[in-house]
Amino acid sequence: MATITHVFTISHVAEMLGEDRELLDAIVSNSDNLTYGSIISGVHGDDETITALTDDGIDELRQMLADARRSPEAWSDFLDCLVDEEVIARVKAKSPR
Repeated sequence: MATITHVFTISHVAEMLGEDRELLDAIVSNSDNLTYGSIISGVHGDDETITALTDDGIDELRQMLADARRSPEAWSDFLDCLVDEEVIARVKAKSPR
């Protein structure tokens, strides 16, 4: 495994991938969704944490989302398992039909 020299915040990853930040937050909040070491938590200020992803984590996340979007049913199931109804409505409204 190569040495990690930089990471990307969830906000930046959401912009890079054109995804909803809250959706990505929900996915990475369960560390079982990505390989160990792909999610980095850093402390910023007084106990405020920032979640970031490595390059490998971004690749895994991109692949996970692509796999979930293979069919409308798979995408709906994926969203139902991960996020609340408000986020689901926003993500589905933004998705191409």
